[in-house]
Amino acid sequence: MPVPDAYLAYPHRAYGSDQKRYPWRPSVDRVPIAWPGKAAVACMIVVPLEFHMLNPRGAPFKHPGAMVTPYPDLRHFTTRDYGNRVGVFRILRELKTAGLKATFPVNAALLPRIRPAIEAVVADGHEIAAYGLDTDHIHWAGLEPGVERSWVQATRTAFDRAGLRPRTWMSPARHQSFETLDLIAEAGFDTCLDWEPDSVPTPMKTTGRDVIAAPLSTELDDRLLLCDRGQSEAEWADQILEAVRFTSGEAPRLGGQVVGFTLTPYVSGQPFRTWALRKVMAQLAGDAAVWSATASEIAEAWLSASTRAQGEPRRNRAG
Repeated sequence: MPVPDAYLAYPHRAYGSDQKRYPWRPSVDRVPIAWPGKAAVACMIVVPLEFHMLNPRGAPFKHPGAMVTPYPDLRHFTTRDYGNRVGVFRILRELKTAGLKATFPVNAALLPRIRPAIEAVVADGHEIAAYGLDTDHIHWAGLEPGVERSWVQATRTAFDRAGLRPRTWMSPARHQSFETLDLIAEAGFDTCLDWEPDSVPTPMKTTGRDVIAAPLSTELDDRLLLCDRGQSEAEWADQILEAVRFTSGEAPRLGGQVVGFTLTPYVSGQPFRTWALRKVMAQLAGDAAVWSATASEIAEAWLSASTRAQGEPRRNRAG
């Protein structure tokens, strides 16, 4: 049975990208920018702190890392809990030893549950980002009107109560509806980790101010590579370092770029992976071409550098 003609109608069909959040542009056409200290690569390390429940609804899909076996899936639940109790502190120790910065997206549901970890992250000078309510509140286009706005507002309220005012947002499962960007901009977020359309930050148009998409690579996600794809720790470490090496080599032609990757506490925080984590941290710290920074710092530095390069005034950006 053929689909009706209206099914194929799409109002944004056009040359380049079929959406209006950001313009289509080949990398060779963008204005090259330089990172602080003339670094070639901005290294963005993201450490997500997730609240996985025993009985997720899984609508419209289960969050990556959600429970697998029938209720109560205590084996997977306690592994995730191990990450928030033990693994995150191993990662914090290695970051401190190497002198590197990171961004920690936190589910709002975890704020009262893992306060010692939150305090340790803040004390070490890392960035706290909002990660939605929890892993079972997925933002998608099938939500009833007003529901998504209430979730974003509830997330902001939870962080306010915890004495935190994050600028950076990451959606649970990094999944958005058509309205998510507008809603997070309305709630005061100006940097987002959900989109990766380029290897440099990208300003995303909203109904209010722009939100800067800081590119976090799905292809360098530790859970995806080590758990789902079954790669070795050596392969995972080498892929991160090769991404930095190759991107650094492109700097004379394309300017500074971002290499963003994820360290999931219940994955990278395991003791048998510590050697690989240390290898990555040590080589990044010893590379003069690398600038280690948080997501909001990278977004702000890109905005400042690109504005100077283009000679245009600042627009649509939160102070």
